[in-house]
Formats: sequence, C-alpha cells, structure tokens
Amino acid sequence: MADMNDQQQARPAIDGKSAAAVLMMLLAEEDAAAIVSHLDAGEVKMLGSAMLGVAGVSEDHVEAALDMFSGKCRGINPLASDPTPKVRSVIAQALGPSRAETLLAGITPATSPKLSELLDWMEAEVIASMLDAEHPQVGALVVSSLSSDIAAEALAHIDEGRQADLLLRAARLGKVSLDALGELESIVQRYAGDSAPPPKVELGGSGGVAKIMNSFGKPKGDRIIKVIRKADKPLADAIEEGMFVFEDLLGLDAKALGTVMRSVDASSLVYALKGAPADLVDRIFASMSQRAAQSIQDEMAEKTMVKRAEVEEAQKAVIAIARQLADAGEIVLGTEGNDYV
Repeated sequence: MADMNDQQQARPAIDGKSAAAVLMMLLAEEDAAAIVSHLDAGEVKMLGSAMLGVAGVSEDHVEAALDMFSGKCRGINPLASDPTPKVRSVIAQALGPSRAETLLAGITPATSPKLSELLDWMEAEVIASMLDAEHPQVGALVVSSLSSDIAAEALAHIDEGRQADLLLRAARLGKVSLDALGELESIVQRYAGDSAPPPKVELGGSGGVAKIMNSFGKPKGDRIIKVIRKADKPLADAIEEGMFVFEDLLGLDAKALGTVMRSVDASSLVYALKGAPADLVDRIFASMSQRAAQSIQDEMAEKTMVKRAEVEEAQKAVIAIARQLADAGEIVLGTEGNDYV
C-alpha cells in the first residue's frame, strides 16, 4: 500500500482539461464521439484544443489522468444530470398532460436545454435568416432565448423595422407553453441542420499581412505599403496599424519609451492604460517622473469604468505619436533589420 501511495505521489500534476483530453485520446473513436455529442459548443472547442495539445505525453501523465478519472468517478453525484425530462414525465403521468403543463410552465426554465444547445451551435447569420423568415412571434421567442450579445449580433443583420418589431414582441412575452417551446425547437432544429454554413477558418486579413510586413524591414516594407495604398488606402492603413500595436511598446528601451511618454497627452494615457498588460503599465510608469506617474494613477482610479472604444482610440493616439517620433528618427520601433515603420 505504501508503495502504491508513493507511486501516486510521484506522478506529475495534470489539470482537468488535459486529463480529459488524454482519456478521450485513449478511447475508441466511436466512444469518444458519443461523449462529444453530449457537450455544448464551447466545451467541444475547449476539449478539441486540449486533445491537440496532449500528443506525445509521457506514460506518467497518462497514469495521472487515469488516477484523476477514477477519483472523480468515486465522487459522481447521480442527481447532477439535467432532471427536467424525468420531472416532466413523472408529473405528466401523475396529473395528466393538461394539469402537468400548467404546473410545469411555472417551474421549468423559460428556455429548454435542447433549444439553448441548438442556438449555441448556430452562426449569427443563420439565426438572422430565421428571424427574418419566420413569423415575428417565433422570432421574438428566439430573441428571448439568446444571450444579449448574440441576439444583438443576429439582429444587426436584419432591417431595423423588423428589429424593433421583434424586440417589442420579446418585451411583451410572458409565460410560454411547453407545446410552443417544442414547436420552436423543431423550427430551430431545421435551421441548425439544413441552413448552418460550413465551418470557416479565418485566413489572411490585415493582421496576418502586418506580421509578414514586420519581417521585411523598413525599406522593403515601405515600398510594399506604397503599392498597397495605391490600390486600397484604408486597407494599407489597417496593415500599418497592425504592424505596431500598443502592447509592442513593451519592446522599447527605457529611453525610447520615456521619449514617447513625454510626447503623449496625460489625458490620453489615462484611457490608453486601462486594460493594458500589467508589465507594460509598470514599464510606462517607470519611464515617467514619480509625480507624473502618481497623477495618472489617481485619474485612472477615479475612472472605474471606461468604454472599450475610448481605450482603443487612446491607444491608437499613443501609437500614432510613436510612429511620428520614429519617422523623425528620434526612436526606433522594433529591432534593427526588423523595423516596424
């Protein structure tokens, strides 16, 4: 027994996500697929990423994953699964369908787990097409079943008049019958199965091109940007913005960073530092006088909440000043032979 305990203590630590990934890789494909079918969209993405990351793990890590699994199994609560189907069945058998529906309408969640799962997997564009094509009352039920950010994204794809109508109907919704939820599930299932676009992988874009441009160095990069600007000025500007972003200030030496900070308006810096990496904030404050740094810290403390758009605008203003200083030869952005501007 002591030897077994010593072996377990000597095994490497492994987190739950990695352990799950190891166990999935040990299963036959059909068994792994059966498990994945019970997960929601976010869980599938997380698990898939973890499975890609456990290739080549040691035998000790496999043993650690199995130990964690066996320990979790001993602590499984048989009442932890979704009780809704069983509760519905029991009450319907006891009271009859009509009385059961009246009772269940008051105690069951407004949105069924199945409906939420279907909507989680759907692209905003597909949800928008459903909102536009189906009866407005169906659309109102869908809108009410979505998270606020997804609802807003889907509604953005349809006419404003239709948006207002759906939101008005959604605001007026009260209790919804189980039959109505069942019909809604069928409608959503049709769109999820037939109308969902194939998965897309994002390639290229101004951000990816900006990284390539960084590898060229200044002379060649300038020539290429000029050619791109003649064909598409907004795109060229977007590429240039991506070639040096606010977080890249961390790569400047203390002297260059101090030069930039002395040229930046303090009010802009208050917003620009909101949400910035802690190590960059520390570097920036270290490049300033103690009095100036304390003044900005005090102003930041007063502004407990600021809009993301204001932060991004302030950071762009700081980067614009850094570019101007680089163009004037006062600082160098990046490293020799790998200039950003």
